[in-house]
Amino acid sequence: MKDRFPRRLRVAFSRPLAPTAAQVENDVSDEVAFVAYGEDCILSGRTVLDADRLSDMLNANDEYALVGVTVERLDDGTALQVDEVVVPRDELCLVHATGPRGNADRRRHTLPKYVAMKVGPYEVQGFLHGLPGADPIASIRRRKPMIPLTDVRISFVVEGEHREDHVDSVILNRERIEWIAVVEPDRAAVPVRTDPLEARRPETS
Repeated sequence: MKDRFPRRLRVAFSRPLAPTAAQVENDVSDEVAFVAYGEDCILSGRTVLDADRLSDMLNANDEYALVGVTVERLDDGTALQVDEVVVPRDELCLVHATGPRGNADRRRHTLPKYVAMKVGPYEVQGFLHGLPGADPIASIRRRKPMIPLTDVRISFVVEGEHREDHVDSVILNRERIEWIAVVEPDRAAVPVRTDPLEARRPETS
């Protein structure tokens, strides 16, 4: 069996591919800014959105090609400029990107739950959306691997210094969740949990 620990984000270089006729016809507006949070670095670049929604594209493909990429290492803050990289899905923790929310006719009524979780080296808080009456955390096991979260705060460390990113939405990799808990939206701290995907309200002091 393949050793999957530690699962580090590999920067895989590839030769540019000649565009197909269909790709040539695509408008440049199909390109979206794409921020990929990996185990040991953050990649910022652009990719082509080939589905109605970002979550659909991420779930439909096992890897993603980015162009015009800046790679920032978490351990020392070093930044590297790369023309093109290919990022495997299973080495991503979170993805933030611009782009459409998809066809409104496909949206279902959901109820949000504010959750805190540990995803790789990132502490994440935001709203997880589930069907009315369903436990949103328990339902994660039955969903596709890339799951949206809204009104998100991402906390992490770069070169020994704490940093926070606040974004409207992210797509998180369910397979990288170390623990998750329902919390109050105004909580300043989150509990350290080691049980994956276990819904438990944190103890208060």
